[in-house]
Order: sequence, then structure tokens, then C-alpha cells
Amino acid sequence: MQVQIDQASDIGQYVRAVRKAQGLRQDDLAAMAGTSHVVLGNVERGKDTVQIGRVFELLRQLGIRVQLDLPVEPPPPERG
Repeated sequence: MQVQIDQASDIGQYVRAVRKAQGLRQDDLAAMAGTSHVVLGNVERGKDTVQIGRVFELLRQLGIRVQLDLPVEPPPPERG
């Protein structure tokens, strides 16, 4: 299923819904992602200040993939 995400709170709503559908408590998912339940709570509430790396790890643990729909074909990204 694909959904459009327009803001941080959209991500939070889906993280919460998928977590609950998988029967995971906040503490359990946070431990799986190597973060705290406070960070997970901030993600689920749509706080804009959460580190994006932590968001991606939570998404990975839930099996949520992220794709970008680019308006033009960009050059390949520089790898550092």
C-alpha cells in the first residue's frame, strides 16, 4: 500500500498504526530500533525535531519502505 506523506505527523500516524497492527508496545519497538520510547513517542506525535536517522531506523524495523517521487531525473548522488 502506498500513501502520500506531507508532514511529520503523517509519518507518526502510520508508525503508530503499523506498530499497533504488529502488536508491538512502544518500549519494544524503541528497543528494536536502538532508541528510547521518548523518541518513538515524539515520532508518533509528529514532532519535527526528531533526528531523521532515528525515524528511518524505526521505519526499517516496522518494514516500512520510503521512496522518493522525483519531478525530474537528477544526476547520480555524490557518494562521500
